[in-house]
Amino acid sequence: MKKRILYIPLLSMLLLASCNEKTNPETSLHEENPANAEIETEEVLEKDIENESETEIAEEEEEKSIRAPQYVMNPNTYSIEPFGEADPKVVLLTIDDAPDKRALDMAKTLKELGVPAIFFVNGHFIATDEKKTILKEIHDMGFIIGNHTKTHANLKKISEDEQREEIISVNDIVEEVTGERPKFFRAPFGVNTDFSRALAKEEGMLLMNWSYGYDYEKEYMTKEKIADIMVNTELLRNGSNLLMHDREWTADALEEIVNGLREKGYNFVDPNLIKGIEENE
Repeated sequence: MKKRILYIPLLSMLLLASCNEKTNPETSLHEENPANAEIETEEVLEKDIENESETEIAEEEEEKSIRAPQYVMNPNTYSIEPFGEADPKVVLLTIDDAPDKRALDMAKTLKELGVPAIFFVNGHFIATDEKKTILKEIHDMGFIIGNHTKTHANLKKISEDEQREEIISVNDIVEEVTGERPKFFRAPFGVNTDFSRALAKEEGMLLMNWSYGYDYEKEYMTKEKIADIMVNTELLRNGSNLLMHDREWTADALEEIVNGLREKGYNFVDPNLIKGIEENE
């Protein structure tokens, strides 16, 4: 009888130990072979890295899709034409002779209104540190910087060496200030030469003139007059390439011009979505 009493507590202890091992098999397994825990951790980390890589690739592809060209510039009319499913009822805003007097104000107005544009700069307007700071600020606000030559010279009236200086010097200083070379070139007065065309192409710039503009004409040098004609001209149509300048009256009228165009159902082309010269070849 005494032997049986001794066996019962011993048997209970053995059963309890066995239950503990069964309820925590992973602990037991890892204690027996710690390398298994390291292998499982590495596998989890590898899966996490793979998932992160797949997510990054998907995001990059989505970004490429969003930023893929949706418009092409007609080289004969300089209007902007859609391809694929891009919105056809758009206009492109461009501002020449920046940053002269009010370019920064114009950029701030457009930024507040959520409207993209190209600012075509002249080299003699970005010769000082103050103007370089303004150029950098306009660029950092998300606006495209275009090349409008150094001194606004008529390219047909100067030599090829002078034309090169007019164009390349602006590209160099814009790159120095913003970190990017201009992607668009607009010749003063819309006058190009065979040399300037070839040089622009060599520099990877898309040559651009315009559909219409009025703020350089005396008749339209008031806020009211320029706001009215830019919206109500008979030349306004899908894809119009609108020419404006860094002028007091244009800067004052800019918000009214944008709102007037929107009221007529027009949206505004992001210049980043215009097919570039390297893709047109």
